[in-house]
Amino acid sequence: MRFLILVALCVGTVQLVFCQDTSKVAPPATVKTAKKWYEAINLRGYTQVRYNRLLETNPDLKCEQCDRSWGKNGGFYFRRIRLIFSGNIHDRVFFYIQPDFAGAIDKTLNIAQIRDAYFDLALDKKKAYRFRIGQSKVPYGFENLQSSQNRLPLDRADALNSAFPNERDLGIFFYWAPPAVRERFSHLVSSGLKGSGDYGVAGIGVFNGQVANRPEANDGLHAVARFSYPFEFKNGQIFEPGIQAYSGKAVVTSVTAGVSGKENYEYTDRRLAGTLVWFAKPFGLAAEYNYGTGPEYNPQTNAIEQKTLHGGYVLASYMLKLKEQVLIPFTRYQYYHGGKKQELDARKHRVKELETGVEWQPIKNFELVAMYTVSDRTFEDGALTQNHQKGRLLRLQFQLNF
Repeated sequence: MRFLILVALCVGTVQLVFCQDTSKVAPPATVKTAKKWYEAINLRGYTQVRYNRLLETNPDLKCEQCDRSWGKNGGFYFRRIRLIFSGNIHDRVFFYIQPDFAGAIDKTLNIAQIRDAYFDLALDKKKAYRFRIGQSKVPYGFENLQSSQNRLPLDRADALNSAFPNERDLGIFFYWAPPAVRERFSHLVSSGLKGSGDYGVAGIGVFNGQVANRPEANDGLHAVARFSYPFEFKNGQIFEPGIQAYSGKAVVTSVTAGVSGKENYEYTDRRLAGTLVWFAKPFGLAAEYNYGTGPEYNPQTNAIEQKTLHGGYVLASYMLKLKEQVLIPFTRYQYYHGGKKQELDARKHRVKELETGVEWQPIKNFELVAMYTVSDRTFEDGALTQNHQKGRLLRLQFQLNF
């Protein structure tokens, strides 16, 4: 009897299972597998090809820091060949490595060099507070921080870029910005508004001071601080003011025989700069100016001396969107009076330059910039003590984005 009751119970249970409404039964949970670290790595990049000899009036007009293909014997030239590897390998760890294959050493072109190699360590889940460790851009100047992939003029203005050629150095930087503001910084780049990128509302740091890919030449570090905030108005317009400063000791490492200077050619390297940017929606305006002190060659004394420096630029632009195409006419005037610590004998510079051009983006992956330059430059050192050049030229840049 017990056996029959047990069988009946089992049969009833089976019938109950098979007769129930299976449409209301939740599907089995899927097992989530964690991503491998290498699956988080992204790859992108861009390439720039230039030609600077159209309508050229003076082949002796050059700019070593700007573009080494200026002037005589210049032809088609790879200005940049960049590959960018980046990704979040942990919720709080982001890495960024950018080599450039368009570097130059002496008369050899297209030498691979590291431009960026750093990682960000976030101190909180929202990543408002983070340390950046490695070789990266020094937070000084809007145009210095702006990627060359996004900038309108072909080269950065001499006045602020002379602070940090290649814009980078090796050190540790701390950045802070609320998540909403970080999203705004990102939007200013991704939307084509030519933003500078996310370098925080506040940024401070210490670094070597001899610029990227050069060894430290003394026992002191440079220090920098920057504050910038992108205000967004109700009509969608964005305005970003900023202020930045740095201080340290720089060593002039390339000196002509017979040129005198301070002990070990070490000089105070200190600057303060202001930034105002009105993003192009559709009219844009940007201006930066800096003042400071640094080494500069004096042709009268044949010596490198401690001198004041100053200069800046004003850039106006207008963004036209023609269906899928983008056309941005622009003009920039720049001025600089000072030395360049990284060049031979901290070369003396006096720069007055007007550039007028247009950027055309027929598709997202291709850009063409045509820019007419009217330039007045004095650049003198121990090997060339009298060198004042004026000229005009039409410059072209073909850019591939991928």
